[in-house]
Amino acid sequence: MISVNDFKTGLTIEVDNSIWQVVEFQHVKPGKGAAFVRSKLKNLRTGHMQDKTFRAGEKVARAHIENQKMQYLYASGDMYTFMNMETFEQIELSASQIEYEINFLKENMEVNVISYQGETVGVNLPKNVELTVVEADPGVKGNTVSGGSKSAVLETGLTVQVPMFINEGDKLVISTSDGKYVSRV
Repeated sequence: MISVNDFKTGLTIEVDNSIWQVVEFQHVKPGKGAAFVRSKLKNLRTGHMQDKTFRAGEKVARAHIENQKMQYLYASGDMYTFMNMETFEQIELSASQIEYEINFLKENMEVNVISYQGETVGVNLPKNVELTVVEADPGVKGNTVSGGSKSAVLETGLTVQVPMFINEGDKLVISTSDGKYVSRV
């Protein structure tokens, strides 16, 4: 058991017979009334996000998950294949299990596949990934680095807002936590 006062981003807990990962949390001490912890949780089985409020000091069960380093191989229909790089064992995950993570997956990319009590529940991505721009409107002379942005489509199909100086073929660093442009490689 762990106290909600000890929440950290990325912590996995068991609440209402589901496995949740703490995405965000905030300790609130109102002037009147008891303190509480407002949190944003991600269901590791379904990928759904939920806002949940806990009383300060409330105890929840900690879910011990296992991370296994694997390489993403390929997609076949809506199944995604990953391989353990030591044992060469392969597993498949459905598109519904990794709905958000699909936007960042490239072939041969190393990720952490997470499992809970032998059940594979999802994928942990690196903090940032490098993706190539496949479609972007050309920048117009007079546009500056700090002014404006435009849409760009990346090799995985993800569309992000980028500065005007980004062109097709550029490699970009994209944050996997929010899907936003970080920098050019």
